[in-house]
Amino acid sequence: MVKWGLKMKKWRSLVVFFLLVGGASAVGAFAHPDRWYTTITKPAFTPPDAVFPLVWTLLYAFMAIAAWRVYRRYGVDRSILLWGSQLAVNATWSPIFFRAHAIGWAFADILLLLVLAALTTYLFLKRDKAAGLMMAAYVAWVAFAATLTLQIFRLN
Repeated sequence: MVKWGLKMKKWRSLVVFFLLVGGASAVGAFAHPDRWYTTITKPAFTPPDAVFPLVWTLLYAFMAIAAWRVYRRYGVDRSILLWGSQLAVNATWSPIFFRAHAIGWAFADILLLLVLAALTTYLFLKRDKAAGLMMAAYVAWVAFAATLTLQIFRLN
């Protein structure tokens, strides 16, 4: 009975991390592309709209699992706090871009996100290689998204 209780406690923390990334994802979902987005000029390398939710779903799952893996071994340390900070900045990009239509501010936001995510990835890699690699996929996508945001800013 005690072993089962300990196993459940470990899994509950994974649920918490999924709820956290789900909250960030929900903010983005509420600030989804509107008519304005269809009218702005986008670079030729912009993926089809259907790609974004698929990629983000996978990356949010990676982010939750990566943080959980580090949390299980180290508890709430500076890497987990940094992870939470980058998640909060992540949640602000969609409202800035899609609701405020502030492309320049969205680019500043995503640059900050890129720095925080890269630092988080570095710390995660030192603590748990698999967690770091999951975050590295996220950093690669954020770097692509930053490039895309910059090009949209320049074109509009």
